[in-house]
Amino acid sequence: MNADAFSEEFRDGNETPLSRLGSSKSLYALAGGEMDADAVRAAVAAEFALAGRRFESWSADEADGDAAALFGDVAEDARDHRDVADSDVDPEADGVHDYPEHDLLAELDDTVARAGGLYGRLVLAHTRAEQTVGFFVGDADPASSREFRDIRDDVADRLDDALDLLAALCDGDDDRAAAREAADAVVETAYDDYVETLEGMGVKPKNVC
Repeated sequence: MNADAFSEEFRDGNETPLSRLGSSKSLYALAGGEMDADAVRAAVAAEFALAGRRFESWSADEADGDAAALFGDVAEDARDHRDVADSDVDPEADGVHDYPEHDLLAELDDTVARAGGLYGRLVLAHTRAEQTVGFFVGDADPASSREFRDIRDDVADRLDDALDLLAALCDGDDDRAAAREAADAVVETAYDDYVETLEGMGVKPKNVC
């Protein structure tokens, strides 16, 4: 599989939802409408905590050695990023955002689909990290903006690793389609949640770009 072509087609096919999921309104939704540093850190940390648990679970039961290793590495990154964002956040106890895309990821049990789901989550995480950096730049907090730039760069590195894994795993059109379906589903689920959350706040998400 041509990994560059896969990435380009995926991003082109999800251009609008990814643009909106990387907007300030998306961060506003994830932070529950509280656009202050503590709320933003808690919201970001909650997603990282969920990612750490999910990918550690995948690593533990994955038969493919390369996939298991990458899942484990991403889980370790996510735990580290959670500690940077807010080490005290518990996504199951603290009333933070639910991130339903992780429920979708929990349903994946095929290696190729998991690799596609991982890629979709990493693209989404990188998109959100860009906005988080922008938030702290706007908040005149250079130390925090540096922290989240480092997180963004870590995620970018793992995106390359995920594409390498997909290139190795996908043997033919059926595998490629399965990986793409899983990656698309992650973004679609996150976007549906974005729309529903903003609508619940009385905000019209269709006006966000």
